[in-house]
Order: sequence, then C-alpha cells, then structure tokens
Amino acid sequence: MITAVHTLVYAEDPDAARVFFRDVLRWPNVDANDGWLIFGTGPSELGVHPADGPPTHEISLMCDNLETTIAELTERGAQFEGDIAERSFGRCIDMRIPGAGTMLLYQPRHPVAYPLGSPLP
Repeated sequence: MITAVHTLVYAEDPDAARVFFRDVLRWPNVDANDGWLIFGTGPSELGVHPADGPPTHEISLMCDNLETTIAELTERGAQFEGDIAERSFGRCIDMRIPGAGTMLLYQPRHPVAYPLGSPLP
C-alpha cells in the first residue's frame, strides 16, 4: 500500500534550504541523519499536465489567502519575485527558496483534491 508521496528539492545550498523550510515555513521535521531534515508537508495533491517538450516536474505550494500568506512569510524572512499574477488556475507568485531557486505559491481557483484524505490505496 502506498502511504505517502515523498517530494525532493535539489539545492545548491541544502543547509540554507532546510533552514528556510524549518524556520520560515515552520514545517515539522525529523532529523534523518546528522542534520538531514525530512519535512512533513501536510496535505498534498498531484496533477498531470501535458508536456510541451521533455517531461519535467514542478512543486507548487498552495494557500487560502495569497496576500495574508505573503505578509506572514515576509515577516519571517521569505522573499518573493515579481508581482502577484492572475492565471486561469489561481493567483500566484514565485517564492525564493534559499539555495534552491523558486517555488510557485498560489491561491487556487480550481477544486482541490488534498482534503480527500489518506492513506492512499
């Protein structure tokens, strides 16, 4: 039985990225081995999109209120790139992950699947 989805973030500075997820996003974590943190990410969902070229994968973070979330995370040291964009799927902005590029933060307009629960069959 599948019990969860394990997401990987590849970072040029993994320690800085781990500190961001631990201290700025305040995600619960376990120390798997000498500071190698693994984070509980809470509810999740997976969408499959058509590829225009070679298949790639992307991680996005969802929130209920984009402005409120940006304000809270900015107070904790988060940085954002650009302005809020209005897209067909929701309102979004790129959030900088130290040493690991950006992740899309968005307030969805579409029905969400993450409340459907677990464990996976």
